[in-house]
Amino acid sequence: MKSTIKPATKPDMTVNLAGMKLRNPVMTASGTFGYGEEFAQYVDLESIGAFVTKGLSLKPRAGNPTPRIVETPGGMLNAIGLQNVGIDAFIAKKVPFLRSVDTPAIANFFGSNIDEYAEMARRLDKISEVAALEVNISCPNVKQGGIVFGTDPECAASVVSACRAVTNKPLIVKLSPNVTDVVVMARACEDAGADALSLINTLTGMAIDLNRRRPILANITGGFSGPAIKPIALRMVWQVAKAVKLPIVGIGGIMNATDALEFMLAGATAVQVGTASFINPGAAQRIAEDMEAWLVANGVADIKSLIGALET
Repeated sequence: MKSTIKPATKPDMTVNLAGMKLRNPVMTASGTFGYGEEFAQYVDLESIGAFVTKGLSLKPRAGNPTPRIVETPGGMLNAIGLQNVGIDAFIAKKVPFLRSVDTPAIANFFGSNIDEYAEMARRLDKISEVAALEVNISCPNVKQGGIVFGTDPECAASVVSACRAVTNKPLIVKLSPNVTDVVVMARACEDAGADALSLINTLTGMAIDLNRRRPILANITGGFSGPAIKPIALRMVWQVAKAVKLPIVGIGGIMNATDALEFMLAGATAVQVGTASFINPGAAQRIAEDMEAWLVANGVADIKSLIGALET
């Protein structure tokens, strides 16, 4: 890549994600960063582009029984069970902190049926401190025999349409990788009114205790994340980026700046850091700083020039 700036020149790290101008492309992934406040002592929240809350629901959830996290080669399995404080406690106890931070806070949310999704979107739309909504469609529809919204394009489209009807905030849909064709799901969400897509959510996996001859997780299966899923996530981001016109947030095994920049080459406008925060709570800030250093070292004036610049 030819140099376009002097090495000492500060590059433009800003990106536009569904109408939100982020200071840099680095975000944190839902379920790995609490509600932001928990990590404030480890990360300068104003050094990253945005942070995403734990998934929120209408009522508080205690989550699954323990054990519900297990380390595996190349990653980790979690079966937390979407534990969260619920929308009322979020408004009363978590939102006040958001006012003190000059970084967009994105609320991840879910429901067990379309009405719950729509109600969550409606309530979150009224919270000025929430910059955007991220819809977790990797949940079972209790009214349709447990089919997962994110594995059926019609179900996914119904959720997105219902949420779109009640919010003017940017609507980001988080796609599941546990599907036959992620492009079909992406297009269904785009047609239904999504403003952006984030992918991928965790893969379904399990771990076994040989001596006990039993699953290690009390839930038996869990969501697999970490470095081992990066090649799958990269492939899916690349496929979806070619198929839709929406901006994409790349997620999956991002442990360093190189990983993040590869996702941008594959077509991501921004990235989310997840499992890395369990290893180093300051990972998101470090990755943002190292991305900027790479741009300086390689004479890249604007990080946006890397989006989708993969040569195949």
